[in-house]
Amino acid sequence: MVVKPSSPIANGPAAFELKAAGFTLPVIRLLVGDMEAVAEQLGSKVEQAPDFFRNTPVVIDLAAFPEGAADVEFPLLVGLLRGYGMIPFGVRGGTKTQNAAAEAMELAILGEAFARSGRPEPRPAEAPQNAGEAPRKAASRFTLVTRPVRSGQRVYAAGGDLSVVAPVSSGAELMADGNIHVYGPLRGRALAGMKGDTDARIFCQDLQAELVSVAGH
Repeated sequence: MVVKPSSPIANGPAAFELKAAGFTLPVIRLLVGDMEAVAEQLGSKVEQAPDFFRNTPVVIDLAAFPEGAADVEFPLLVGLLRGYGMIPFGVRGGTKTQNAAAEAMELAILGEAFARSGRPEPRPAEAPQNAGEAPRKAASRFTLVTRPVRSGQRVYAAGGDLSVVAPVSSGAELMADGNIHVYGPLRGRALAGMKGDTDARIFCQDLQAELVSVAGH
């Protein structure tokens, strides 16, 4: 006698969903092929904020890697990043040869816009200006958070400033394309100027942050 497995219920509840989502991922721009130098300098960075790098997915950017340099030693680089607690996710900006080597290490090949938002962003339209009129900065959006930001939560104010009038716990993360204002204890991470705005600022009344960053610095 042959026993056949029961067929799945076609009209039953869905087991999963596929959706598009945007994520902001840290990017490591590889400037040299010397893995010893990378290890030494990366170790210094991790010592400054070990919790920030722990279990953090990162993208390896090869756009600034010098032409004619030795091939990227992906096995060493991936092992180095994992040794410091990071999770190498993919590469961008590489050549065909570099991308092939990255794929051999099971790394994703990403486009230029992925690490910023997960999908390309449209450029905002600029309003026409009268002759002789000085350029004016467009009004930015404003995000207000009134509840405590707990450990593991992430708040991102896209296109503007972020203001939090509640405590921010350790392990929480605040991100904004503009400024960040915290009117309470800041014990987590705060990253302002996410799109490269070096004029962005972080304002806080009680600074106990694990990490602060403006335009990636």
